Amino acid sequence: MMIKAGVKSVEQLRLPPLPTIKEIIQLYKLRALKQLSQNFLLDMRLTNKIVKAAGDIRGGEVMEVGPGPGGITRSILGRSPSKVILIEKDQRFLPVLQMLADASPCPMSVYKGDILTFNMEKMFSEKSRREWTEEPPNIHLIGNLPFNVSTHLIILWLKHIHERTNAWRFGRVAMTLTFQQEVAERMVAPVMTAQRCRLSVMCQNWCRVYHKFTIPGSAFLPKPEVNVGVVHLVPLEQPHIDLPFKMVEKVVRCIFSFRQKYCIRGVETLFPKGFHEEGVPKLFQRADINPHLRPFQLTLPEIGRICHAYNEIIQQHPSYASYNNRRKKEEGDLDEYFYENEDDQLE
Repeated sequence: MMIKAGVKSVEQLRLPPLPTIKEIIQLYKLRALKQLSQNFLLDMRLTNKIVKAAGDIRGGEVMEVGPGPGGITRSILGRSPSKVILIEKDQRFLPVLQMLADASPCPMSVYKGDILTFNMEKMFSEKSRREWTEEPPNIHLIGNLPFNVSTHLIILWLKHIHERTNAWRFGRVAMTLTFQQEVAERMVAPVMTAQRCRLSVMCQNWCRVYHKFTIPGSAFLPKPEVNVGVVHLVPLEQPHIDLPFKMVEKVVRCIFSFRQKYCIRGVETLFPKGFHEEGVPKLFQRADINPHLRPFQLTLPEIGRICHAYNEIIQQHPSYASYNNRRKKEEGDLDEYFYENEDDQLE
């Protein structure tokens, strides 16, 4: 379902007088749904700060994920983009967003859809497209993400970045997104820190990651039990570990599945037990890695060497490529990349 606004001049910098977000919530009797992990941000100073963290969006195309009552949307419009696209799953917000679309100083489209399955390949103009080795295009993804989809979504988008599909068909499109504070800290966590985990390695392998600032939970309605981190991600021209996404994810997940133990324990789960005695020492020898390092001590280049050594072994033993001692999902299932996420838990 799509709602479109009429085309107005991009030079108009101000929206006409509109009810405040708080008044909108009261007028339309909107309430945040716990099952959708919804939290409304009412302070325009903070929504402006989120949009500012995305960089210079003037004259650019912006897709906002989960706009809700439209607080961040108003801040986006205030920075003079050429085009705005909204993806909202909750039908209750469509009348509110239609009101914004009608008042928008630039073309605005509103789609009802789930961002986990939404295809962005035709959402942006071809003239904005850039080659992967060029500077990022003037296309921006911005969103106050529900906590229950944020980690799933970023792993899925990293896969699209690797494949250069979806929004990344247009080049190295940047993202400015909100996460629970501890998740944001994991995404940027360096080696040897308590927060270093699978998510750290995955994000840093494909993107430059910046934890811009933290918003106190008290700024949201209803107040979440945690603070919120705003993270800006820019895809790299070349990933540090340039191997198939599925392979890198599998190796990293296995390594961090025993985060506080020696890394050899996680690597063992890559192979059937009958191959441990032969294959595991061979992998560490090829990778030139001390098997008694702990996962959070491994640098990206070191994890890359483990991935390449694993790749060499499965070239010799192709049947091991599909081995996974914890597989519960069918091939192709989105959850293939998530599992229980125990590797991302802080210990």
